[in-house]
Amino acid sequence: MQTVKEKENNIFDVMKGEFGYKNKLAAPRFVKVVVSSGTGTKMKRDRGTNDLVSDRLSKITGQKTAVRGAKQSVASFKIREGDPIGVTVTLRGATMYSFLEKLINVAIPRTKDFRGLDSKSVDAIGNMTMAVREHTIFPECTDEELKDVFGFSITMVTTAKDKKEATAFFSNIGMPFKK
Repeated sequence: MQTVKEKENNIFDVMKGEFGYKNKLAAPRFVKVVVSSGTGTKMKRDRGTNDLVSDRLSKITGQKTAVRGAKQSVASFKIREGDPIGVTVTLRGATMYSFLEKLINVAIPRTKDFRGLDSKSVDAIGNMTMAVREHTIFPECTDEELKDVFGFSITMVTTAKDKKEATAFFSNIGMPFKK
């Protein structure tokens, strides 16, 4: 079975007929993967929420997370500028490919009632954003940690030029889209 990196290297041969690529650099490839989770107002009630989410995302991604602060104060949400409201990780290189491998081959098949990803999650500039409702689908999360289940989003940034090219790229990589 090919890894995601090997599939990405073979994308030129697979897609050159359909899109008319002249060289390998014209074919789409991954730039980065951004994993982020918003903790929002939970942080006000329980100060350990950001630490918990940060710790679990670090285990899942294999990289230290960064806590993000509010850009501006919002009185109705009782948030002040600079208050921590989320956690994010940007993956590149080998850690990105190992995370994608784990996501496609282990985590997505473990999702409850999974019927495929929607092709609408690919945007017009060639990136794909998907939501993970429960972080427990990843094997790094043990059964004892089930009391605080949270969701997060995964954005895969590519060099694809449009939605059609990006959808074909993700399909060839192995993303399970709905038929």
